[in-house]
Amino acid sequence: MFGAAAATAGINPNKDVQITPALADGVTSVRFSPRANILVATCWDNNVYCWEVASNGQAAPKASTSHTQPVLCSSWNADGSAVFTGSCDKTVKMWNLATNQAQQVAQHDAPVRHCAFIPENNLLVTGSWDKTLKYWDLRTPNPVFSYNLPERCYALDVKHPLLVVGTADRHLLVFNLQNPSAPYKQLQSPLKWQTRCVACFPDKTGYLIGSIEGRVAVQHVEDSIGQTKNFTFKCHRENTDIYAVNSIEFHPVHGTFVTAGSDGTYNFWDKDSKQRLKAMAKASYGAEPAPITCGSFNADGSIYAYGLSYDWSKGFQAYNPAQMPSYVQLHGTQEAEVKARPKTPASGRK
Repeated sequence: MFGAAAATAGINPNKDVQITPALADGVTSVRFSPRANILVATCWDNNVYCWEVASNGQAAPKASTSHTQPVLCSSWNADGSAVFTGSCDKTVKMWNLATNQAQQVAQHDAPVRHCAFIPENNLLVTGSWDKTLKYWDLRTPNPVFSYNLPERCYALDVKHPLLVVGTADRHLLVFNLQNPSAPYKQLQSPLKWQTRCVACFPDKTGYLIGSIEGRVAVQHVEDSIGQTKNFTFKCHRENTDIYAVNSIEFHPVHGTFVTAGSDGTYNFWDKDSKQRLKAMAKASYGAEPAPITCGSFNADGSIYAYGLSYDWSKGFQAYNPAQMPSYVQLHGTQEAEVKARPKTPASGRK
């Protein structure tokens, strides 16, 4: 049975399992292995951490590695033997967990914001603030292809053959990886403010967009479908306060999804019935929300891991490390939270 931890001064109101000790700085990504309950987290302290998660949710440290500057993203290879990590040092490293050795496999001219391994093509794709998207064959030192983005890469997700990239200035680029040299479609986000995250539908017919305005857009790739099925909804808002949607992840079994935001909450949703399935209690640093900066399901969707740390939305002046600890927490999902429900007559656009 998945264990539960005691609430910790508002930082863990849902009594999720809290991985201790706290990390030294903000959490930028969390990712589960596709083959086992092994979790990695990347951090502003230049480090990458790895834990083995037991059936009761307790996490045992397994290994760690580092970059020379903050680490912003992570992705696993297909068999779970290696982790790719992208950093502000402008490199991507491949960390072999069996040997605990890391080697550089990609290079950009600015920090690497996102990376994803594409098993179907046996390629690594990387998106950077240097305004390029690059594809890498790990057997060769140079990218096999590079695409110039209209702006800095802020968001990226892949469900082969669908690749979606969100950049600064609200640009969205939709790629068909059967022809990765040019976008299948390029458009402006339907949301009015900065894109924070994207997530491809499991059936690859569309994608979700989360923004800093506390809103999510449900978008279909083909206009003929989108004309009737595209919609947006508000979330991660409290009274007049509006918070960023920092992470969207689809459940690997049920096809529902979870959003996590700077308001310190994560919520489970069903896009097809247009319902919120479960709203979780808010984590806080005293009077202020404790932002959830990233999240990830394990392979069977029984565990949702999320990073909780200051999100820099109020600048460095507002950061107090002693009062704003950074944690990775683990939530054992319940079927009622993540299983789709029948549509109701009252459901609709929010």
